Amino acid sequence: MGSGEWSIQKRSDSFRNEELDSFPETGCLSVIVLGASGDLAKKKTFPALFNLYRQGFLPPDEVHIFGYARTKITDDELRNRLHGYLINEKSASPQQSEDLSKFLQLIKYVSGSYDTEEGFQRLDKEISQHEISKNTSEGTSRRLFYLALPPSVYPSVCRMIRKCCMNRSDLGGWTRIVVEKPFGKDLQSAENLSAQIGELFDEPQIYRIDHYLGKELVQNMLVLRFANRFFLPLWNRDNIDNVQIVFREDFGTEGRGGYFDEYGIIRDIIQNHLLQVLCLVAMEKPVSLKPEHIRDEKVKVLQSVLPIKDEEVVLGQYEGYRDDPTVPDQSNTPTFATMVLRIHNERWEGVPFIMKAGKALNSRKAEIRVQFKDVPGDIFKCKRQGRNEFVIRLQPSEAIYMKLTVKQPGLEMSTIQSELDLSYRQRYQGVTIPEAYERLILDTIRGDQQHFVRRDELKAAWEIFTPLLHRIDNGEMKPIPYKPGSRGPAEADELLSNAGYVQTHGYIWIPPTL
Repeated sequence: MGSGEWSIQKRSDSFRNEELDSFPETGCLSVIVLGASGDLAKKKTFPALFNLYRQGFLPPDEVHIFGYARTKITDDELRNRLHGYLINEKSASPQQSEDLSKFLQLIKYVSGSYDTEEGFQRLDKEISQHEISKNTSEGTSRRLFYLALPPSVYPSVCRMIRKCCMNRSDLGGWTRIVVEKPFGKDLQSAENLSAQIGELFDEPQIYRIDHYLGKELVQNMLVLRFANRFFLPLWNRDNIDNVQIVFREDFGTEGRGGYFDEYGIIRDIIQNHLLQVLCLVAMEKPVSLKPEHIRDEKVKVLQSVLPIKDEEVVLGQYEGYRDDPTVPDQSNTPTFATMVLRIHNERWEGVPFIMKAGKALNSRKAEIRVQFKDVPGDIFKCKRQGRNEFVIRLQPSEAIYMKLTVKQPGLEMSTIQSELDLSYRQRYQGVTIPEAYERLILDTIRGDQQHFVRRDELKAAWEIFTPLLHRIDNGEMKPIPYKPGSRGPAEADELLSNAGYVQTHGYIWIPPTL
């Protein structure tokens, strides 16, 4: 472990000790990954658990991990399947290999269906035997169920957990479930799903995970906004002209065409990931950092969003998307969308929030771009060079930078665009930035719901997008074809311009080299 990793480990341990005071631990912890043989579990859930184990957050004498799926395989077969996703054999150190070997021995596999009691009774028996082996008093253990599954099976799986696998919380233990997006396809389906799960579990037991809320720079938003004096007077309609929240991928559906076509870019990215980021950019200061106080403010933002106007939406579909054999020949599903959201409150009245997401574009990045208004009485005549912008680059090359006008070095009084730059890779050398799933799984174990979506928050989000989505589903709005590797439809740039965004010409932010 490098010095940077060690320093973050020590800070994490001290933070963990504070958390332990806030959330007293009881008996042993069982983490149950449902859908253990699927892609999500292999690529995200198990790697996150392994990293938490390596950092000391999942002590081997307290924790056991159970995989559950329909696939009929043995414990060792599951371990072998996971092996290549957890470390790179060629570059792994002897310590990593030893850690992996010990971690894999914590994993037990149970095979069964998702809608019958037999498999879940076997799962409960295995969990109970583990708890007994750790001398855990009845009902004091902790059971975390991670549903790495399609939403269609959530209700049946939750019923089986409720009927067969619950821990007795009245004796000090707990049972919690983590559900992955998408949470429904529109307001009605989301409400039905929430009602079905809500009949079985209380809201504090339900963790609706949106991995964007676990990203390092998304988590930094509250600190940047509310711990820095110079942002407080600027963060409003008097100084900010527009806000862009952008997600771009330089590849297409890559074999996921059938899944993607059922949802589209708005359901897949904008309604959840980008909208969550918008809440953190636009919310008022919460009373405290308690999860409910933060989530209260996010809900207020969502409830203030005006209905989306058709003329402020541009949809696109990249050429070749329908060539995927799993995509219908006449698919109307957008792979690109740019839209303007408007928040009707005192702070943001008149400021367009531009949401932009697309696949098969010319670059891969996700960022928040806050563009300030022109300087009044511009004596340097530098307006044509561009406006001040505050940019938070979420991925790749995590960074925070302020684009500003400075004097160009030399004898002439001329101005150029430059930046004040905090690039994480350069500033925090040797520090490993945790993956979003690591942070969120740890929050679930601690019982901290700050970075999870509450039921009323989910409802308010779907209320914003459902009318637009129904118009698209009914064929009333058509996506514009665009070439893979382009910026998307030209109409999207026109929409940005009409919304007030001023593009800077001749300036490109280049990540600093080490």
